[in-house]
Amino acid sequence: METFAVGFARPDRWSWGRPAARDHPWHAVAAHRPPEELDGEVELAVCGAIVQVWGSQTWERTGAGRTACPQCVSITGAGSALTPDRLTPTG
Repeated sequence: METFAVGFARPDRWSWGRPAARDHPWHAVAAHRPPEELDGEVELAVCGAIVQVWGSQTWERTGAGRTACPQCVSITGAGSALTPDRLTPTG
């Protein structure tokens, strides 16, 4: 399972021609080392956005919110609902 850190699209990096960036500032960043070590680093999000990592956030929680990048949610599967395991009665 791949681990994702959370990146934030800083207001000074937003493109005014792309208002969606302002509405969905939270992005997923593939973490090839512990997310805490990436805290404060500028990284490339899975959708291609340049973001600053916020190590205090978790993608599992942020990716479920309304302000997460829809592309990042789709790519990481964060929006996928998990189905509960079905227990099969024995004997």
